[in-house]
Amino acid sequence: MSTGVIIAIVIVAAVVLAAVVFLLRARGAQGGPGLKRRFGPEYERTVARHHGDAKAAEAELAQRVERHGSLTRRPLAPEARAGYEARWAAAQERFVDSPREAVAEADRLIAELSTERGFPEGRHEDRIDALSVHHAHHVHGYRRLHEAARTPADGTPESRPDTEELRAAMVEARGLFEQLTGEDGHGTARTEPERTGAAGEARGTQPAWALGRRHVKGS
Repeated sequence: MSTGVIIAIVIVAAVVLAAVVFLLRARGAQGGPGLKRRFGPEYERTVARHHGDAKAAEAELAQRVERHGSLTRRPLAPEARAGYEARWAAAQERFVDSPREAVAEADRLIAELSTERGFPEGRHEDRIDALSVHHAHHVHGYRRLHEAARTPADGTPESRPDTEELRAAMVEARGLFEQLTGEDGHGTARTEPERTGAAGEARGTQPAWALGRRHVKGS
């Protein structure tokens, strides 16, 4: 066997080995460790919802990636971004006197904003699934906000979220709002103290959610 043939065989073997390694890594990225890294807290919530069955949870999350992973997010025009931010600020201000109405408006606002960015419209569950693929660390805030918004005001006292719970839901949901209003749809969500300081400095007053909290303590 000539030296050239031997070299060719070695090269082919190396290429095949590299391809096998690549495929194994790709498959692993779709499995538990890869999904856990991608979804973060959403992974743990999904496992808990499947009563600790990690395989069932991973199958669900993998299906979400397959359905929504290639979603193309549409750009948001500067004037549209400014409009959404103004409406969110107005909802926060409204929270002081009408917490439920403010939460309902914030819920509608995120649904409208996510649709404009290219996420599914229609069924809330489909929207949540798609958002969880691209904004896994912030989607739970929106889920919590939606649940608070749809709870009937005339339900039992045990089922109705109180003002503090409504406030917390709105604060947590703002993380996703800031992500969706980012230049590329991946804006950096600020922490609650950062949002408090920025809003307070802009108006010279405490932000709406903080006023709502003070009202709860004084009631």
